[in-house]
Amino acid sequence: MRRHLLAMIGLVLLALPCADGALAADPDPMAAPPAPTASPADGTAATEPVLPVPPVPPRIAEGADYEKCLAMLSDDPSGAYVFADAWIATGGGDGAVHCEALAQIALGNPEQGAAMLQKLAAGSSAAALARASIFGQAEEAWMMASQPDRAYDAATQALALNPDNADLLIERGTTAIAMGRFMDAIDDLNRALELDPHREDALVLRGSAWRNEDKIEQAQADIDHAIDIDPDDPEALLERGILRQRKGDPAGAQADWERAITLDPDSVAADLAQQNLALLEAGPDRQ
Repeated sequence: MRRHLLAMIGLVLLALPCADGALAADPDPMAAPPAPTASPADGTAATEPVLPVPPVPPRIAEGADYEKCLAMLSDDPSGAYVFADAWIATGGGDGAVHCEALAQIALGNPEQGAAMLQKLAAGSSAAALARASIFGQAEEAWMMASQPDRAYDAATQALALNPDNADLLIERGTTAIAMGRFMDAIDDLNRALELDPHREDALVLRGSAWRNEDKIEQAQADIDHAIDIDPDDPEALLERGILRQRKGDPAGAQADWERAITLDPDSVAADLAQQNLALLEAGPDRQ
């Protein structure tokens, strides 16, 4: 998958039976998403820096300085920022601004980086597909900054330039879910799956949106399809566990969550699965 889905859509905890046997409401499943890990402000690299990169073609610029600056981002974001800032002062243009924006994100300043990326994409004279790519990166950075409304705007601008891009449709669908706009998300994910029916990330997201609309059978169909495509997808297993628990199968839910943890113990999906297991163990009187 292009990125960790659950880091984008926020906490998705299970519903446990109340004392009367009814299902309790899910605890705020669309809370503001946790910010992905970024490098600290002192310039030391985090273990797993999260950037809206690699900036693969079509790129906003070309040239040796651009390549050098981009290559510094993961290991030396502070150095990349200094390099880009000096390059801007000497007329570095779009490439320098792009690299400085990404360096801001790597240094833990996604809001500043997102604003720079969106301004760059709006004002550049580069080709439409390259500008769409930058708007897409701005969308990801706004999500890192827990601003899904601004992320949605950036994704919409990206799609205006590149309307048949499945990645961009999935990104806007993700932001719509984070805003609680589940049917808007489903519309985007439907189109993404028309373009690429084997995108299990889109299926998992659409399944989550259907679940939040209380369309459990549609949700189940999407999650089952995603697991058919990739039986070892932790996000799909996490979501299937939620559906199993809601259908009164706590043993099946436990098995899915334990499998998600085993497959990728350091992932967001594993962390959420662990929280769900703790709630399952606590039982309906946990509060």
